[in-house]
Amino acid sequence: MCRFYFVFLFPFLLSQAFAQEPLPKGFTDYEKSIWDQYLKNLPNDRGTTPPDVPPRSAAEWEEMQGVIVTWAAYTNNLRKIVRYAREYVKVYIVCSSQSTVESYLTSGGVSLDNIEFVVAPFNSVWVRDYGPHSVYLNETNELAIVDWVYNRPRPQDDEVPTVIANYLDLPIYQITSSPNRLVATGGNFMSDGFGMGFSSKLILEENQGLNESDINQIVNKYMGIDPYVLMNTMPYDGIHHIDMHMKLLDEETLLMGQYPQGVSDGPQIESNLNYILNNFKTKYGTDYRVIRIPMPSDEYGRYPSQGSDYLTYTNSIILNGLVLVPIYGRPQDGEALEIYRNAMPGYNVVGLDMRNVIPASGAIHCISKEIAATDPIFISHAPIRGGLPFTEEDYEITANIGSSAGISEATLYWSADTTAGFQEVTMTVEDDEFKASIPSQQVGTKVYYYISATNENEKTITKPFVAPKGLYVFNVESATSVNGFSEIGNIQIFPNPAASELKVDFKNPLFFDEFYILNPMGSVVKRVTINEEIVDLSVDVSSLPAGFYLIVFRSKSQSTTLRFVKK
Repeated sequence: MCRFYFVFLFPFLLSQAFAQEPLPKGFTDYEKSIWDQYLKNLPNDRGTTPPDVPPRSAAEWEEMQGVIVTWAAYTNNLRKIVRYAREYVKVYIVCSSQSTVESYLTSGGVSLDNIEFVVAPFNSVWVRDYGPHSVYLNETNELAIVDWVYNRPRPQDDEVPTVIANYLDLPIYQITSSPNRLVATGGNFMSDGFGMGFSSKLILEENQGLNESDINQIVNKYMGIDPYVLMNTMPYDGIHHIDMHMKLLDEETLLMGQYPQGVSDGPQIESNLNYILNNFKTKYGTDYRVIRIPMPSDEYGRYPSQGSDYLTYTNSIILNGLVLVPIYGRPQDGEALEIYRNAMPGYNVVGLDMRNVIPASGAIHCISKEIAATDPIFISHAPIRGGLPFTEEDYEITANIGSSAGISEATLYWSADTTAGFQEVTMTVEDDEFKASIPSQQVGTKVYYYISATNENEKTITKPFVAPKGLYVFNVESATSVNGFSEIGNIQIFPNPAASELKVDFKNPLFFDEFYILNPMGSVVKRVTINEEIVDLSVDVSSLPAGFYLIVFRSKSQSTTLRFVKK
């Protein structure tokens, strides 16, 4: 039995619920009135057992094979998305009439190459919320689909993950039957690709029969999420989806919407950001990079707290080398696109006008849904960014690289002058890590690099994904440039580079509770508790391999990070 059974139980209710088109992203008044009854009558035999081992939820910036749109409304906007997306991924269009959509696309000058049509029932355009969630099964890296109960009484939408899984011949795991039944929405979920997930506390409100521990267990079993970071909802965002005000650009970078000080949802966004920064670290044990992007006012200068639509630039989608960003004909549009281009060098950043869509509380991200690639190659690397002190030792680059097919080769490419090309260094495997080194460079040199990996199926992936168009960059600085005082806590470390001992001088140790040293892969190699008796101390680093390290000073409310080099 499938969820279409509900259609036969309540034909009148559903016909009334779907009488208006297009359906908004949120509830209609009628949908609110039937929601409880709808949930009670969902069939109980739909769910599936979870994978044997928690899978890995793919991140949006990983390689994608395709993107889904549902041809239900805003067809001109969808045509814009298809026009650009088909150059980077296969576009799957869920529709009721293939010939009608084909005619509309071609009349607008859009080629039908790299487009496939999936004729199936649907209720609304908001495929982000009800569409299939991509996971990789543990060890095999087999692509699979996860499906939850869509948080709207729209049963045809709720069937789309099954339709896509069958169309692509993918296994599907459904979190739709008690005790593993989860009501959720894709616009309120983001993954860092390493097991950390982010949502607003809407997920708690939608699942009142479950406590937070229950939800954590479910998302871990079916989606591989742990920890699951839940943030307070926004006062003026009626749908409470995090993609309306934040976005993960990669595993280290948070793009955060920013209002003028004290305006609209600005204070709550800042509070949520501080909660993340004070309680969570990246996969590599470092602080998140935070990039601000404006939340624009409408044509009358109003913000959501003053009755405007929820205009946002974070509701974008990343499709391999393409980033589609919503714009609204506002003065801040150009600034927003430039922020993306600076944050994501090498990507093709395109703005698409979504002013007619945003009144329904959604934009590009909300009306599209990516499908992760098959045969993935996963590269985990804590990049060198910013400045590194001069050392006569080489700069070691390390990465964890995996593929179910096996890795046939991995290469480090680096250059001090990209116009002259790149030096190639074969990465060797030591203790399950791939390693290679960039030779010591003179002070003032800007070093560019990226990693390339090829598996036994002759598939090649780079990190950054768009390399060599986009690269990691660091500057070689005077060794004394990191020996000064940090801005928080007045801390000095020396000598730098250090051979056997690293001295730490505190001007006010009460600022921090502990510090720890991270190796280039982000693993903690030393940890020291700080108390008020400590003014200076020496840390034995003689056993550490040569290379660069981070030393992180933390308290419950703040942290600061300094770099040092082990000779």
